[in-house]
Amino acid sequence: MITSFLAGAAAGFGIAIPVGAIAILIVETGLRRGFRLAAAAGLGAAGADGIYAFAAAAFGAALAGLLAPYETPLRVLAIVLLVAIALRGLLGASRAQRTPATDDGAAMPADVEAAERGGSVLRTFGAFLGLTLLNPVTVTYFAALILGLAGTGVGPAEKAAFVAGAFLASLSWQVLLAAVGAFLHRRLSPGLRVGVIVLGNTIVLLFAAVIAADLVA
Repeated sequence: MITSFLAGAAAGFGIAIPVGAIAILIVETGLRRGFRLAAAAGLGAAGADGIYAFAAAAFGAALAGLLAPYETPLRVLAIVLLVAIALRGLLGASRAQRTPATDDGAAMPADVEAAERGGSVLRTFGAFLGLTLLNPVTVTYFAALILGLAGTGVGPAEKAAFVAGAFLASLSWQVLLAAVGAFLHRRLSPGLRVGVIVLGNTIVLLFAAVIAADLVA
């Protein structure tokens, strides 16, 4: 079981660590709205990795083949959502630049801010869970790993250990990204924070453009 857990952890880090649109959006969420919402975003992304790891462990390559016909519409939907999220972030940065005090919460009553943040946790979790689930490459990645790595085992306990390792590894990385964003949220000047938010969302738009270019190539 230990070998299966470590194999799962390696798989989780392997899919989570490469910088992509989700990673940038988690950092941007922490930068703009603090650790609580960024952690919810990270939990959503890690939850998607865990779901795909479970699907790969339970069904293997058959599930990857089942999703293959839907790869193009899934990518189109991912492009639309990434563009929408990036544009929303850019508009939010524009508003924050005009009213920097509100962005820090200084001009917002504490009870209003707490209610707004509390109501957004589940929405943020759901949004990042759904966006990460749209990536068909993830399930193919986990299916290939569980079929190709020696020592993951075929029994229920070994498969559960593999899934737990993948989920916890992904979650630890996503929470680290959330903490980095929240750290910068408290220490960057309002003007510099807006600049970083604009840069992050611009990079997300570039990721969407790369996906679109791959579709038409």
